[in-house]
Amino acid sequence: MCAIIAATTSIGVILSADKKRRAQVYTELYEFNEKMLINLKFGRMKISQIAAQFRYMPDIVVGKRVLGGEDGRFIDEYIKNIGISNSSSQIDYLNERRNAIRKNMEESQNNYKKYSSLYIKIALMIGILIAVLLA
Repeated sequence: MCAIIAATTSIGVILSADKKRRAQVYTELYEFNEKMLINLKFGRMKISQIAAQFRYMPDIVVGKRVLGGEDGRFIDEYIKNIGISNSSSQIDYLNERRNAIRKNMEESQNNYKKYSSLYIKIALMIGILIAVLLA
């Protein structure tokens, strides 16, 4: 009986992991964007050095997709335009993208808060229901 409950709860945790990863990726992307702006104005670090400070950004910078669908295309477009023009154009681009990244970051964090615990609770309740029905 406990195995059934544990199995269904773990399914809920797995389903909520995507929401958590999306929230983490957009949070990192926003912080990366801010560090890039500071670097362009006051420093001269390489993009890979800035990205190395994060968990997902090194993979994103080399072209690996960490999110799928529309999120993946959004990030790909963002990364494709980094480092291809002069610093003043880059600053303008990063400032322009800041609002879009912030919007996606807030949306993903709200979805994570809303649905993550919901998935786990529903999966736990399904496990308990199955265990009661089998008993």
